[in-house]
This record gives sequence, structure tokens and C-alpha cells, in this order.
Amino acid sequence: MGSDADNSRSWGKFVATCLIGGVVVALGASALLASSSSSYHGPHLPLGIGFRRRKKKPVRVYMDGCFDMMHYGHCNALRQARALGDQLVVGVVSDAEITANKGPPVTPLHERMIMVKAVKWVDEVIPDAPYAITEDFMKKLFDDYNIDYIIHGDDPCVLPDGTDAYALAKKAGRYKQIKRTEGVSSTDIVGRMLLCVRERSISDSHNHSSLQRQFSHGHGQKLDDTSSGSGTRVSHFLPTSRRIVQFSNGKGRSAALLAQSDLIGLGPGQDARIVYIDGAFDLFHAGHVEILRVAKELGDFLLVGIHTDQTVSAKRGAHRPIMNLHERSLSVLACRYVDEVIIGAPWEVSKDMITTFNISLVVHGTVAENNDFQKENGNPYHVPISMDIFKVLESPLDITTTTIIKRIVSNHEAYLKRNEKKAESEKRYYEGKSYVSGD
Repeated sequence: MGSDADNSRSWGKFVATCLIGGVVVALGASALLASSSSSYHGPHLPLGIGFRRRKKKPVRVYMDGCFDMMHYGHCNALRQARALGDQLVVGVVSDAEITANKGPPVTPLHERMIMVKAVKWVDEVIPDAPYAITEDFMKKLFDDYNIDYIIHGDDPCVLPDGTDAYALAKKAGRYKQIKRTEGVSSTDIVGRMLLCVRERSISDSHNHSSLQRQFSHGHGQKLDDTSSGSGTRVSHFLPTSRRIVQFSNGKGRSAALLAQSDLIGLGPGQDARIVYIDGAFDLFHAGHVEILRVAKELGDFLLVGIHTDQTVSAKRGAHRPIMNLHERSLSVLACRYVDEVIIGAPWEVSKDMITTFNISLVVHGTVAENNDFQKENGNPYHVPISMDIFKVLESPLDITTTTIIKRIVSNHEAYLKRNEKKAESEKRYYEGKSYVSGD
């Protein structure tokens, strides 16, 4: 039997544990209940305190955006927004609103909805959200969706007239701000593709591998010197282990929980059915998301292999990939259907690889940039095929990276004007108003 001092210390530990919340609370409560039946003779534990804390009203935060050609910068913004509350509601701006305020979107609303819903930090999605936060829509957010705070990045969101799209939310005192992810934007990616296609067309008889190296390794800064005068920066993304860990963690974990290493990077269970799918996943799009969803349904744990820049370049041309290996990895890691990725996966799936990762099934979609999986010679899946653990999945959407690039090229004038329109709006904003920062 423990002393009164020991009992006090046990109670102190329990209260401290309650403050962490979530699953740790449940484990702490269970352990103390088990021990109290035999050794604790102090006052009754007020367990209701801990459980009332768990039932308190969740903090609901709202973030909107176009999410056109969704990339890891968008995902990082949603991750940061989710960390400011308990539930994240995301508004996806309509095609008509984007066209009126910025120019035509590259990806239509239904594809953008697929992308946003697949981000693991998103709890709820509102389609056809307005580009600007109006009084009526803000009231709807507060009253109908129980939103506590409206979130946006520290970069200004400017309307065509040069005013701040979030002015009303700031005035209402219900605005919070997150840090913008530097080095990438939808405008930047459009510029990369236009530059890439132009470089490819003028260098059929020249060595154009230097452009690919700049895309893939972030060397320096190159500008698109088109007659429009709109500069386009080539990828200058510098990956860090911290960012990769942030994207690898599950949704909604507090800082206190993340500090416990045993809760980070949980692998598959001993008897888990592990499904493996690989690819470039360049310009991560709705077609990628949907095939990953289908693949995940075939097992307990989805392992995704992401090919190196050199492999992608060798198989699809020196102008690929548009996004470098680490950019592509972050986009895939943010997908709720993905459990783990191999950053720089080999082109061929070997016996050693299957054994090392305990892979039960290797899959490939019917819609792809190439059909190497159908070849008799040089088939990268010849080992899993021989082991009878390879399966071709019917791709839900007929979209590839080439599809996205063709959309840009076929309407490149409109996208150049879109870039110029955005720059002009921001110029008017900075000239006419001082920027109000949020909390």
C-alpha cells in the first residue's frame, strides 16, 4: 500500500497527463483506474474533469483558396491552419470567381475538390466559396459552420480593385495569420511549365539538361524573359528534415503529443497487408489522388515509391520533372491515403525490396505516362509479376502530368495575362494601403 505522499504524486501525474489531451488522457485514466482498485485509498478521483475537457467545444477554423494546381505550399498552409484549431473547414473558390479575379483556372472545381479533400489535415470542404470574404458569407461561416477564426497567409490576397479580401474578417477580430511557404506558387508552376515547353521547343538540337538540373536541384534563379516581362522563378526549394517530419505526421497532433517519439511515424502492424505503388507524381493532381485512394483500399498500409529526378528525366525527357524530388515527396506525403513514401525509389521493383518492406501487393494504374508495365522486356515489375503479387488497377480519372501541361500550353496567353493581372493588383494594393497583419 502506498503512502499519502505517493498517492499525491500519482494524482499530480494524472492531472499533468490530463492536460495533454487525446489518447494520452485515456491511457492515463485507464492505468490509474486499474491501480486504484488495489492500492489507492485516498479521496475519489474527479475523473469528470478530464472527460469534460475532452468534450469541450472544438475550435473550428476556416481557410479558403483557389487551390489551383495544388502543391506542397497549399498543403503546408492547410497544415498550419489546422494547428490553430481542432477542426479545419476549407472553402474552395468557384471557377467563375477565379476567372473574374485572377483569370481562368488550370484545374476545374471538381478536380480541385478532390485534391483538397485528400489533404490529411482537412476535416470539411465547402465548394463554390467566394473569392472575397463578404459580410453575408462571414455571417454564414460563423452561424452555420460554427467557425471561430478565419485563416490566411501573410501574403496579401488582393481583389482587382486593390483592396484586401480579408478586411472584414480582420475588422471583426476573427482573423488569424500563418506564414506563407516560400519558393512555390501556382503562378510560379505555370511559369515553370511555359518556360520548360519553350526551352524544349528551341533546344531540340541542343543539350537542354541544364534546365532540368535547375528545376531538380534549385540552382540559382532563372527568369522567363518573355515579351510580357513577367519573370518566372525556377524552383528554389530547399528541403529540411523538419519539414519532411511535419508532413509525415498524422493530422491534428498537438505539440505535446508530437514530442513523444513513439507516436511519430507509426509503421505497419505485424500482419498488415502492405500495398506498394510507385511513380513520378509530378505536378501532383487529381488523377494521382484517385489512384492512391483505390490502391489504399486494397490493403492496410500504402507505401508509395517516388522516383528520382534523374530517373524521371531518363524515362520522360530532360524537360521533366517540373517539380523536384522533394517537392513531389511533400505533395504525396500530405495525401491522407498515403502511409509512407520511399524518397528516391528504384525504377525496378526487386525481390530484396519486396522482402525488406514486406510488400504484399504491387499495383499500377491503367492511365500513366508510359506503358512499361506492359512490356515483356525491360518491365520494371517483372519480379512482382513472377511472384503473382502484381495487379493493374483501373484508373478512376484519365489525367496525367502531360494533361496538365497541355492545358497550360493550349491557353498560355491567358495564363501569362493572369500572372500580369496578379502582379498589377498587388502593386495597387501596396501603393494604396498599408498591410494589416493578423495575430
